[in-house]
Amino acid sequence: MTAAKKSKKAEQQAGQKADAPRELRLVKEAKIQDLIGDAAGTRLEASGVLYRDGAFLVVCDNLTSFIRISSELSPKAPENGVLTPKGQKKTGSSKEVEGYEDLAHDELRDHCFTLSEAVPVKPKGFRGRVQEYDAKLRPCGSSWLDFTLTDANKGMEGLEWVERSGTGYLLGLCEGNRCAGGKEGQRPGGGRIQVFRHGGKQWDHEATIRLPAALPFEDYSSVSVREDGRIAVLSQASSALWVGRLSTKKWQVDEGTVYRLPTDSKGRTVYGNPEGVSWVSADHVVVVSDRAKKGAAGERVRAKDQSIHLFLIPGAS
Repeated sequence: MTAAKKSKKAEQQAGQKADAPRELRLVKEAKIQDLIGDAAGTRLEASGVLYRDGAFLVVCDNLTSFIRISSELSPKAPENGVLTPKGQKKTGSSKEVEGYEDLAHDELRDHCFTLSEAVPVKPKGFRGRVQEYDAKLRPCGSSWLDFTLTDANKGMEGLEWVERSGTGYLLGLCEGNRCAGGKEGQRPGGGRIQVFRHGGKQWDHEATIRLPAALPFEDYSSVSVREDGRIAVLSQASSALWVGRLSTKKWQVDEGTVYRLPTDSKGRTVYGNPEGVSWVSADHVVVVSDRAKKGAAGERVRAKDQSIHLFLIPGAS
């Protein structure tokens, strides 16, 4: 290879490296079962997480109980445990609800909301359903999200609470691009967050937040918004986190920045099941991972599944 070709190749590699997303930095992590024992069983399909009062509140899509974990991620912490709301069982209280995809928190009233991804509705289609709990995690009722979904497996995947001018809104993140399933849902560039306002009997659809068209995510698994307006969106399939800023006046976001979850020495994905995200501080987020599926790829990421991870966002502060 001539010197000119070597120089050109070096320039191309340098350009590719510069364009590659930065990686989040792992601070600490632990298997959820190692922290709480067998109190919630051995199958912990973690799907959502919320940082609240110095602890992490976790939901799973195969449980209707809440899991509370100390922010220190210590197995000896007294905060660790399983919280089962009155009238519910640990593994699903009804045919409609088998577990939750995500959760949100209204700080003003100290109420929590959980999300059921896609429940069949008549005459056809599916809708997300939200369950509300008071400060003691006692059920306060449930309501539909007024947004029809066509695919039961690609429904509402993330939930967040945002307060504006004294009015509370729920943000529902669609799992598939353009809120679709199949190949259309996997085609990047169509990330959507649906905005809802409580209308009495249901959560009325208020607006749609379009994520950047340049965002290369194949799917979307969770959303979290800080009080300063910064917004984080997690992708399981892309094993990455997008951080942007939500306008305070319009339901719009900026272009933001993509951060890749840490990879192994060969650049391969090891966080293959990230399902939930929540801001912890200005430059830290907590992520929970679902149970890995069987197969070669599943074996590689199994060390990180059914776990909770604390990450530093480089340069975020």
